Amino acid sequence: MNRTLRTMTASLALGLAALGATSARADDSLYQAWGRQDGIRAVVDDLLNRATTDARIAHFFQKTDREHLARQLTDQLCEQAGGPCRYQGPSMAVAHEDMGVRRADFHALVELLQQSMAAKGIPFADQNRMLARLAPMHRDIVEP
Repeated sequence: MNRTLRTMTASLALGLAALGATSARADDSLYQAWGRQDGIRAVVDDLLNRATTDARIAHFFQKTDREHLARQLTDQLCEQAGGPCRYQGPSMAVAHEDMGVRRADFHALVELLQQSMAAKGIPFADQNRMLARLAPMHRDIVEP
């Protein structure tokens, strides 16, 4: 699938989520499809490898405790996927306050997440299901 179509599909999933999708669901089918906690952690590790070396957004990760961030992201994605984990970190608004995250930065991270999901064999439909659950965070992360 070409990059433009992937980006358009992701944008559609994000848009649909913004219209009313809720975050975590009672069923754990997405959690299972992602390979449970180990599979989620593998995607997170791949994502962080990409993000910390991507010239567009690497500066956001320079002073980050990578292991702590990986655990937080794993818990957050696990919870969003309907798994047993519970994200205990700060709200997205607090965590990203004064970071200066622009829309282009957010989209770069989503692009890298898509690459990580594909690299780890997450089925495309399950990629979109996760993106739809994460989409509402956009408003708390991106500065106006």
